Amino acid sequence: MNDPEVKIHDVWANNLEEEFKRIRDTVKNYPFVAMDTEFPGVVATPLGQFKSKEDFNYQQVGFALLDKEGNMPPTGDVWQFNFQFSLNDDMYSQDSVDLLRNAGIDFGRHQVEGIRMADFGELLTTSGLIVDEHITWLTFHSGYDFGYLMRSILLSELPKEESQFFQYHRKLFPCSYDLKMLLKHPGLVNAKLRGGLQELADQLKVIRKGQQHQAGSDSLLTAQTFFKIKERFFEDTWDQVAPTVEGHLYGLGNTLSSGAPFVQMTDSSSTPEPQQSSTPEAT
Repeated sequence: MNDPEVKIHDVWANNLEEEFKRIRDTVKNYPFVAMDTEFPGVVATPLGQFKSKEDFNYQQVGFALLDKEGNMPPTGDVWQFNFQFSLNDDMYSQDSVDLLRNAGIDFGRHQVEGIRMADFGELLTTSGLIVDEHITWLTFHSGYDFGYLMRSILLSELPKEESQFFQYHRKLFPCSYDLKMLLKHPGLVNAKLRGGLQELADQLKVIRKGQQHQAGSDSLLTAQTFFKIKERFFEDTWDQVAPTVEGHLYGLGNTLSSGAPFVQMTDSSSTPEPQQSSTPEAT
């Protein structure tokens, strides 16, 4: 893996289109997309109870793009999308707000200059990142993270049943790996890897670039930790290991999961299409 100087692009409403164009150009040669989100807590309900805009008011989404060998673009680009959020109007946990403030989150700027979720979703739809089996998503404990991306794309409530949630997920993100799921694989039992993302990276001696608890830095750390595990533990067996964890999200579903009960599919309803590229209504 290469080690260019990392450049984290802070994306606000005024440079959203410009940075998505940069992503569209980059993903053609760097199809591994690591994603992380930062939010102010108060997302502790089962999936089926996600009903309102407030449940999905994240502060940041981070994307890091790499090639199949784990190399970054030589420009070192990482993206950090900053969303609208109001401490006066939106739900939050004070402890989480304090943590994010200490990490450098400027809530005043988020309120004034933050990205609307609908605008982000419209550009994500045409970014080349979704509905493409050649794109591989890398995450860490990502059910809620994907829920936010799906909500921004579809601009509608998420399904109340996990089976339908996975239909949406499979359609929009055909190939994905959740590091928390990978840690449960029998091939890693003797490695005794555990803990959150930073603790896991420390055990593997992966060096963070940027500020902890900011989505750009965390997305890059997720990617580099994934490739370190793949190289160290599954160099010769990845083709056999990959199908056992691909598409599974930690805490959701009935396979290798420790989360909510799995709901069997009860109908064959089709997956909604992403929003069209017209000017969306405010959410």
